[in-house]
Amino acid sequence: MKFGKVGQVVLVSAIALSVATLFTACSTLTVDFLFVPTTLGSPGQIEVYEVNSESGALRRIPTSPFPSGGRNPLAEAVSPDFLNLYVANNEDNNIVQFGIGTDGKLYPQSTINTPGTYPVALAVSGTYAYVVDNLGPVAGCSLANPCPGLIAGYTIAPQTSTVNPGSLGLAPASCSSVPAPSPLPTCTDGNPITNSNGMPYVSLQLSANDQTVLTPAAVNVTANGNYLYVTAYNVATSPYQGYLFAFSVGGGGSLTPVPLGPNYLVNGQSTQMVPLPVGSEPVTLMSDSASQYLYVVDKYKNQIETFSLQSGGVPTPLGTVPTGNQPSSITMFKNSFLYVSNALDSTVTAYSVSSGNLTQIGAYASSLNPVAVTVDPRNVGYLYTVNFLGNSLSGYQINQTSGALINAQASPYTSSAQPVTVTGIPHAGSVQ
Repeated sequence: MKFGKVGQVVLVSAIALSVATLFTACSTLTVDFLFVPTTLGSPGQIEVYEVNSESGALRRIPTSPFPSGGRNPLAEAVSPDFLNLYVANNEDNNIVQFGIGTDGKLYPQSTINTPGTYPVALAVSGTYAYVVDNLGPVAGCSLANPCPGLIAGYTIAPQTSTVNPGSLGLAPASCSSVPAPSPLPTCTDGNPITNSNGMPYVSLQLSANDQTVLTPAAVNVTANGNYLYVTAYNVATSPYQGYLFAFSVGGGGSLTPVPLGPNYLVNGQSTQMVPLPVGSEPVTLMSDSASQYLYVVDKYKNQIETFSLQSGGVPTPLGTVPTGNQPSSITMFKNSFLYVSNALDSTVTAYSVSSGNLTQIGAYASSLNPVAVTVDPRNVGYLYTVNFLGNSLSGYQINQTSGALINAQASPYTSSAQPVTVTGIPHAGSVQ
């Protein structure tokens, strides 16, 4: 068939409209963005993946990865408005703020130094960000001569701020202490929260006069923002002794320790232990969205211990369930199902949740050495593991009736070497 000029114009217009429609449809298929730090390079990198809403398949965005702004990025968190990503670089003792573009691209905005050294965990709650440092700012303290770690908080600059909106620092300061090369030209000491002890941080000690060195592992803030919990363990005992710290969150984000432990002797005097002795090696934890239950994962004992959160933030043990070998990370789907990645087994264990109690559903294979796990940020019903030795991410679709997992399309998805954790944001909208 031969078309006249008018017909050709109509045909070309129709094709252009079809192509535009196709691209629009494709763009709406991106339901989430996932941010995955990797630790092999120096500086570290952050990979960004699009989540396909129809299949759960992942695709790295064309400009990924992005430099993390430091060495060994171990922890990350997202602001509640989904506009900022915060990344803690363990070997540079800093937190880098990235603005998140509508297409998932990352734009470095500001950097702060943490008060101690070797940050291992981050959490954001409302207008406050909290970091856990492995070592405190004590003269002569080092990995060879360790001292107690700490928890510190920062006020997040509002969108109306005259400095970078979403930054953790309001006043410029010298960055001479940042190991060369400084990841960003503008570095601040941050706008630290003053805690109930009058200090910008709280030491993670068994009691005020007990300098026993604990290894901090993870931090969690309840969804209502009222309480913060930190896990740690003592590597000088065999097996290790684990602990759970609780803090009430007051005005301005300040932290006040909630004494939980039994009385014990310190220099011959009876003293209440601040943290609650828990398991052996509690490596991660999370609370539900109703702020009623806390789940603590023990890597050595291969178990999850459930706590009911009572008034004052006091955790009351409810029970334990077994996991696979060396559980590493935990996530929940709509408070109905809970999932744990097992690093040594290369599996994900699924549980149903009822009044905080867990019932195992089954175990599902992943790629090698899953060290982190997450549900897609919009709660559509996809789950992903980050596989450190597999250099990949594994994807699954969640059966929303039974909680069972089936492999997502084209899973696993290639990562650059040594991915370590994952967080994300919903694309152009709030979480369901």
